[in-house]
Amino acid sequence: MSASLAKHGLLIFGGAVAAFPFYWMFTTSFKEFSEAAKSPPALWPTSWHPENWVDAWQYPHTLWGNAFANTIFIATATTIGVLATSVLAGYAFARMRFRGRDALFAILLVTIFIPGEATLIPQFVLMSRRYLGWYDTYTAQIVPFLSTIFSIFLMRQFFRSVPQELQDAARIDGAGHLRFLWHVALPLVRPALITITLLEFLAAWNAFLWPLIITSRPEIRPIQVQLMQFTAEGGSRYDLLMAGAAFVILPTLVVYLIAQRYFIEGVARTGIRG
Repeated sequence: MSASLAKHGLLIFGGAVAAFPFYWMFTTSFKEFSEAAKSPPALWPTSWHPENWVDAWQYPHTLWGNAFANTIFIATATTIGVLATSVLAGYAFARMRFRGRDALFAILLVTIFIPGEATLIPQFVLMSRRYLGWYDTYTAQIVPFLSTIFSIFLMRQFFRSVPQELQDAARIDGAGHLRFLWHVALPLVRPALITITLLEFLAAWNAFLWPLIITSRPEIRPIQVQLMQFTAEGGSRYDLLMAGAAFVILPTLVVYLIAQRYFIEGVARTGIRG
C-alpha cells in the first residue's frame, strides 16, 4: 500500500512539475503589466484582464489570422500526405513479399538516427531558386515532410498484427491488396492512423526552424514564426507575450486532449509481432 501511494505521489508530483509552465503561462496572460513583471512573482492574478488577449491579437504589425490560416493549411496538407505514404509503404513492408524488402526497410529505419538539422542545408539548397525554385512558397513547407520513417514503421507494426487468416479469406473472395487494405486492414489499425494524425499535425503546427529559413514573406509564414516576431516586438510586455503564447498553444492542447486515448494505445502497440 505504501509503495502504491509513493508511486502515485511521485507521478502526481511529476505531472504538477510538467503542468506548471502551462499554468504560469495562462495565469500570467490575464495579469496586468505591473503584476506580470513583479518580483517575486504572484502565483495568482489579483485582478483578471481578459483584454490582454485582445490587445495581443491586435498588436501592431502582427498577422495572427493569416498565420493561423497558413499553419492550418500546411499542417492539414502535411498530415494527409504522411497518412497516404505511411499507409501504402507500411502495408507493402508488412503484407507484400518482394525482393530486398527487409533490407530496404532496414536502410529506411537507419535514417531515423540522422538528426533533422543535418539535412537543413541540403534541403535548403535543393529548394533554392537555382534548383527547384520553391524558396518562399507553401510547397517548400509541405513537400519535404510528406513522408516520415516513424509513421511507416508504426503502420508496418500494426499491419503485421492483422491476422493472416483475414487476408486469406479476402483473397478467396477475390479481393486484391488494395481492396483488402481499404475494407479490412485500415479499420483494424485505426489507433495507428489517429496517432500519426496527431503527431504529424502537432509537428507541423510547431514547425519553426525550417519555415524561418525557407520563407521571407510574412504572408506565407506559419504561426510559430509569427510568435517569434511578436516576441521580438512585444519586448517586456510579459502579459501580452503570455497571451500570445497561450492562444498559439491552445488548439494543440485541445486536439491532444481529444485524441490522447488513441495516441497512447497506438504508441503502446508499436512492438506487436516484431
